[in-house]
Amino acid sequence: MRAVVQRVSEAKVTVNDEIVGSIKKGLLVLLGVGNEDSESDVKYLSDKISNLRIFEDENEKMNLSLIDIKGELLIVSQFTLFGDVRKGKRPNFTNAAHPKMAEELYLDFIEKCKNLGLNKVDTGIFGANMDVSLVNDGPVTILLDSNKGF
Repeated sequence: MRAVVQRVSEAKVTVNDEIVGSIKKGLLVLLGVGNEDSESDVKYLSDKISNLRIFEDENEKMNLSLIDIKGELLIVSQFTLFGDVRKGKRPNFTNAAHPKMAEELYLDFIEKCKNLGLNKVDTGIFGANMDVSLVNDGPVTILLDSNKGF
């Protein structure tokens, strides 16, 4: 499971000109599910993301987590995080999970995050063509891989 985590002052997801998810201060997570991912990957990433200390404390040090600041979370599925372009110029998505499996783990990830007591958890729509807009605060962007590949 892979995630691009961006610290934002606001973010929203629009499908067919309708806002389906939006947050204020918090994290935007673009989440990709791989074909070898399981419940343990969901648990690892949901815990890691909610406890990432990437918000500034009173001394302007990155020392606070999303939970600490009572921030909001916007989760957007993005299978292209498993695009492999090491050969050629067209991405190969063979490492991305089949949509049925990916959606199950995506929904499980959302549920785990909601159970962590976060202030607000909003989402995009799995499999939809989405427009994502955000104001990256910092900018701060973190790449995570449940297999610890980076």
